[in-house]
Amino acid sequence: MARWCYRHRLVVLLIWVGAVFGLGFAGSAAGTDYANTFSLPNTDSTRAYDLMEKAFPQAAGDTDTVVWKVDEGSVRDESVRSRIEPKLAEIGKMAGVGEVTSPYADGAAGAARISENGRIAYAQITFTEQANGVPKKTVEDVVDTARSAERDGLQVELGGQAITRTQEPPTGIAEMVGILAAAVVLFLAFGSLFAMLLPLVVAIAALGTGLMATSLLSHVTDVPEVAPLLGSLIGLGVGIDYALFIVTRHRRGILRGLKPEESAVTALNTSGRAVLFAGGTVCIALAGMLVMNMRFLDGVVIATSLTVVLSVLAATTLLPALLGLLGMRVLSRRQRRRLAATGPESAEASGPAARWSSYVERRPRSTAALALLAMLILALPVLSIRLGATDQGNHQESTTTRQAYDLLAEGFGPGFNGPLQVVVAEGDANALVSTIRTTEGVAQAAAAPPSQGITVIQVVPTTSPQSKATDQLIDRLRDEVIPASGAEAHVGGVTAIFKDFAAVTGDRLPYFVAAIISLGFLLLMVAFRSLIVPLTAALMNLIAAAASFGVLVAIFQWGWGTELLGIGKEGPITAFLPVIMLSLLFGLSMDYQVFLVSRMHEEWVHTKDNARAVRVGLAETSRVINCAALIMICVFSAFVLSGDMEGAMAGIGLAAAVALDAFILRTALVPAAMHLLGNANWWLPAGLEKRLPHLAVEPKEEPETGQPGGPAGGASAVHGFVRDTDGTPVEGATVTLRSKGGRQLDRVTSLADGSYILTVPAPGAYLLAATAVSYGSRARQVTVEDGPLVYDVELTESSEEGADEVDAVN
Repeated sequence: MARWCYRHRLVVLLIWVGAVFGLGFAGSAAGTDYANTFSLPNTDSTRAYDLMEKAFPQAAGDTDTVVWKVDEGSVRDESVRSRIEPKLAEIGKMAGVGEVTSPYADGAAGAARISENGRIAYAQITFTEQANGVPKKTVEDVVDTARSAERDGLQVELGGQAITRTQEPPTGIAEMVGILAAAVVLFLAFGSLFAMLLPLVVAIAALGTGLMATSLLSHVTDVPEVAPLLGSLIGLGVGIDYALFIVTRHRRGILRGLKPEESAVTALNTSGRAVLFAGGTVCIALAGMLVMNMRFLDGVVIATSLTVVLSVLAATTLLPALLGLLGMRVLSRRQRRRLAATGPESAEASGPAARWSSYVERRPRSTAALALLAMLILALPVLSIRLGATDQGNHQESTTTRQAYDLLAEGFGPGFNGPLQVVVAEGDANALVSTIRTTEGVAQAAAAPPSQGITVIQVVPTTSPQSKATDQLIDRLRDEVIPASGAEAHVGGVTAIFKDFAAVTGDRLPYFVAAIISLGFLLLMVAFRSLIVPLTAALMNLIAAAASFGVLVAIFQWGWGTELLGIGKEGPITAFLPVIMLSLLFGLSMDYQVFLVSRMHEEWVHTKDNARAVRVGLAETSRVINCAALIMICVFSAFVLSGDMEGAMAGIGLAAAVALDAFILRTALVPAAMHLLGNANWWLPAGLEKRLPHLAVEPKEEPETGQPGGPAGGASAVHGFVRDTDGTPVEGATVTLRSKGGRQLDRVTSLADGSYILTVPAPGAYLLAATAVSYGSRARQVTVEDGPLVYDVELTESSEEGADEVDAVN
């Protein structure tokens, strides 16, 4: 397929362009129909909601609030009333506005909308549609009209879901900032403008088709409004990363002497396979949310999985077509000139990555201890995590919604912003109202006129919606007050819904975690033929999740830096976020584990030397993993600018998780643990080995002339270190393997840590010679049996001794 896409690149490009514009046109014409229900089956709040919807269908529109406060006097003063009443009347005549209830209306209902001290009042605006269905222009007109009544000493603010839409930044600003940040990282990594553009184009194509397809699906199934945001979050990250892995392998192939077409095909057959496997693991982790049996999460699974699938499809079809268009221009000009002048270059890892890998091998215990200590410290805040709901009280202080929230709390009590609805289906509602009024934690309770035998009692708590005391009041009403009254009643409202959501999440979370860990364990066991590797991966994923949630709690629940980051006031962690974050985190962590361990496994198959396998695997993959992680961190962090608290939480949480996973776990703790475990890493019971299917994540590339790709077929290898008499690694030493007749069989250069590996065609006796600048030459006869031979070479500064040894062997 890769070769076909490469050769028929114009056809592939036309198909993708047609898909992007076709879905874009269809999505724009159809619009969106996102759902915002958080109800759960078989919960008390859902029963209350269903009864209210049946009895009061006319209350389907979104209700927002206009709040005003005077510094002196009373809101009843004629000077205030003459400014406010005409504006409310003007708002009531606007298209899309169903009703405006004013505190200046006659009767007790109007008087109840004025605070006891007379300085704060509010009016309610009921739109004809839910918040996401109200045209933004209508909401902006409402805001402008109400705010025009302000003057010195008279403050006017607005709150509600529809009003919140006017404060959102322009659509796509978070994605644009993330893409620009990723572009900078890619340019620094590749040094080529064209190579930088490739992952961005692939990710944008996948993201665009994914979002438009999600908007179309919202008309046929329940897709929550937060789903496209989360789809953008994960799609942009994995789309760029998957293309990055393939482009990196393609560029390396060209630098090693392959023609562009062969290099592209090889890259898709190797890294492309890993991308398919990684994308599958992400989708499996996302599908784990279905275990929660929450209708709200089904739409999230659809949106995010669809975006991941399209990202994989774009990386395996669109990317090879773009590689065909660019040809050699995927390399920078400097790289093309050097390739023409000096020929193919060695693909051996060197520099900081190789030196760090060697350091981890020499000091695995201290490295593992420090990395584990850092992760545990960051995980400590997770012990105090509290799930709940964010509201407009968590907005930034400068927003009108936050100001309206604070004014209502000041004038009518902190519980006014989160009233409870006790829905009475049978029994004496008046007696229940009287009982509720005397219940601890209740500030006000009033019953609305019944409809179809259903009575709704509005209960205002004495504490804020996010307070633990409010949760305790809900339990008290459900467990004590309502059963004692003998009435059939249910407690609903936004606060009760999110409390039930948090309770259900906490109950089902262990099953969800067990499901995704088990699936990940089975996939890695089949891929790497090991029990310890998947067990290590599962443990590391749990550590990464705990540390990332610790960061989340410290920022969003404890308030460390919330105002500095521009994300408003601290509060509980959104109830549905742990499930979504764990799915994304486990999927992304599995990606990094696959790319890291697949290279280690390949080296282990060649040499059966665990220390070398871990060292080489880390040295050759850490740079691309860290680069991919840096891109994801930029993309995820940019979602702080989304204007959505849940989006900001998910962005910060995932950015922290990826940073900790890539820079601490996969770079330090995982390789250090694998060094300590030794050959046990690759143990699999013989009986299980025979029963497991064989799955090649990334097939072995054929070794090239002069390059230590490892033996093939029945061949073996000689490998080890070149060091001086003090044990210091010798970099750049030339190590040659010759037959007994003197014919050169393989020749390599030692790496920064002094390591080398030579291909041996078959068991037998050979001559191993090593030489380096400023050191003498050394030669020894070595005998290779059935398995790889570990042989360390020691060079001295005495050139005469080395020369004598070579002559003697000759």
